[in-house]
Amino acid sequence: MSQNHPSPSRRTLLAGAAAALAVAANAGTASAASGAPTRAYPTEFPLPDGFLPEGISIGEKPYAYMGSRANGAVYRTDLRTGKGGFIYAGATGTVAIGLKLDRDGLLYVAGGGGGSARVIDSRTGKLVSTYQLTGQSGHFVNDVILLGGRAWFTDSRDSVLHGVPRGRAGEVLSLPLSGDWVQLPDVNNANGVVGTPDGRGLIVVSSTAGRLYHVDLKTGHATEIALSGADNVVNGDGLVRIGRTLYVVQNRLNLISVFDLDAKVRTATLRRTITDPRFDVPTTAARWGDRLYLVNARFTSPQTPETTFNGVAVSI
Repeated sequence: MSQNHPSPSRRTLLAGAAAALAVAANAGTASAASGAPTRAYPTEFPLPDGFLPEGISIGEKPYAYMGSRANGAVYRTDLRTGKGGFIYAGATGTVAIGLKLDRDGLLYVAGGGGGSARVIDSRTGKLVSTYQLTGQSGHFVNDVILLGGRAWFTDSRDSVLHGVPRGRAGEVLSLPLSGDWVQLPDVNNANGVVGTPDGRGLIVVSSTAGRLYHVDLKTGHATEIALSGADNVVNGDGLVRIGRTLYVVQNRLNLISVFDLDAKVRTATLRRTITDPRFDVPTTAARWGDRLYLVNARFTSPQTPETTFNGVAVSI
């Protein structure tokens, strides 16, 4: 159903190269879904047995797209009914971790340990392009956010962000992280990522250290965001930002921490936490209306072809 395409070349991002990015003030939010009613929608839906979900993205229609760690497949669920089906069958040896849907129906998919990024047409199920972001083992391309003309991918095993051009041919940009960034060896570091409220930078969570960073897209300089009311965000995974409210999914804690960001994204103040008895190691979240939808990765349960998986919704 899909075909491979040549991978573009890779070069290091020079200082100031990101200055030409056209950025939106509300990048990283789900504004298209802000007024959508959800009262009659189911708050839980099944996923295929053995699917091994991790990422979830919701676009301008009430469909959730979820990626599989088993074989890179993508499954779509209608949030109005809870029913779904595969739109992309995947392939042996590939995985789908974080993913984001753009307004043109293109899904940008993080390829995990394969070090790749793929673009899939959600309307046709065809593979549009593949980018090889890393040239050696020891990397884990984890999550992605769409900001301006690029899709920015985190690498949990390297202190670098990868910028893939959106909707056009071009080179992949590599943005080394500097400043306050601390790269711990042999563990997961950079994970979830969202745009800042002004659309000029990124917020990245470092999972094992439990830290949040504000990253300047011009230089790669990372400034640690001071936490108030919380010691850390350990096991931080998916991020969702709505205005200056930041939702941090802490997977193995079965918890969502809700922070208020200051105007310069220098401080995050814990406002409340969200828990739910249906949480079973939720990894990432996406907004539709007055809800966050999450997938349960069930990392602490057997990861077999018979293991059951689901998605759940909680009120925000």
